[in-house]
Amino acid sequence: MIQELQDQRCFLKLIASENYCSESVQLSMGNWLTDKYAEGYPYHRFYAGCDNIDAIEAACVNEAKALFQCEHAYVQPHSGADSNLVAFWAILVERIQNKQVEKLGKKNINDLSNEEYEQVRQLLVNQKVLGMSLNSGGHLTHGYRYNISAKMMQAFCYEVDPNTYLLDYKKISEIAKREKPAILIAGYSAYSRKINFAKMREIADSVGAVLLVDMAHFAGLVAGKVMVGEYNPIPYAQIITSTTHKTLRGPRGGIILCQKEFREVVDKGCPITLGGPLPHVIAAKAVAFKEANTPSFCVYAEQVVKNAQALANKLMHHGVHVLTGGTENHLMVFEVPSSFGLTGLQAENALRQAHFTVNRNSIPFDKNGPWFTSGIRIGTAALTTLGMKEQEMIQIADWIYLLLKHTKPAKAEKGNSRSLVEIDSSILKEIQKHISILLKRFPLYPDLIFD
Repeated sequence: MIQELQDQRCFLKLIASENYCSESVQLSMGNWLTDKYAEGYPYHRFYAGCDNIDAIEAACVNEAKALFQCEHAYVQPHSGADSNLVAFWAILVERIQNKQVEKLGKKNINDLSNEEYEQVRQLLVNQKVLGMSLNSGGHLTHGYRYNISAKMMQAFCYEVDPNTYLLDYKKISEIAKREKPAILIAGYSAYSRKINFAKMREIADSVGAVLLVDMAHFAGLVAGKVMVGEYNPIPYAQIITSTTHKTLRGPRGGIILCQKEFREVVDKGCPITLGGPLPHVIAAKAVAFKEANTPSFCVYAEQVVKNAQALANKLMHHGVHVLTGGTENHLMVFEVPSSFGLTGLQAENALRQAHFTVNRNSIPFDKNGPWFTSGIRIGTAALTTLGMKEQEMIQIADWIYLLLKHTKPAKAEKGNSRSLVEIDSSILKEIQKHISILLKRFPLYPDLIFD
């Protein structure tokens, strides 16, 4: 544990899905709340002795509702993937299963015969879901064939425009009208522009789909009032899922926000897909939501975007191909082969040696595949938490460019390696020194001292 803290203090964290939560959030997770089972939801548990857990979870729900100005919040999911799974089944149960059970003249699924239940089950798995493809910037849980989302439903994907790498709402509408999905997913893990949720809701309504927004990456920008109007999903989506640990700066976990139609079934995440919740993490979520519902967090969220734009602009100034030509959120993806003659994996390895922590990422229509990739995804949420601003981002962009410009593929038995690299040692040492000096100016958890 101490070594991990040392690593995080010595590397520039540029992974778009990571952040640093406050010490208050950290302390809320490390306590005896972890020792209590609490299956069910507040004031409706399957275990005795949950009075304190009820109070904590109810407070967390209220903090989430106040922060996002939503009708209902479910705070038990352990991750974003769990949140999506609960949301999928909530939609299927409310919109498909319950109506079919009613049509069969029964009260609930336990009243069905085996034959009737199989009829309902087949109806559920034959529903369609439409989401952004993984290569275009979507998430595994948005219908990727190796993920359960594409096994429990028929999954279809929409792509970004091959020239601009931007969403094409007209094309999305055409696919939706052709496939008529039960669920339309809006959200991303590697897309650097805002989404027009008014347009996405219009598309969903035109085919009778439920609009599910996965705002795991940009929840903090919604909470911080950076994404407003038609770019704020709250007024438009029937169900919203998110993690709590990215731009929201909370503990590692998930959350679901929903309209009243889905409240009852969402609250039954246990037993639909979940078991017992994690009370210590729910307590930490409550602290994080309260922290995010402050003017200072709005300043933070705005600075996250300013920093991302400064970093992207400086990379583009150096001639680096940043997808979509910039960013409107906390992240960007830049293309490596044409900019530096490397694969994404090689760039990731080189940057790590220089004390940057980033992740390689597929780009749309990637010829290098999902392992080697052609892209690097970077984000500014964590460094903004440390207090860095535009000037530091410009320096970081210069260092990234300088390092990768002086990096080349290592020789392999047959031609060049696709993973190993050779780096100019003098440049590597110079950048390591710069990063060390920078991180001493912006220390992580400076009050935590270990002898």
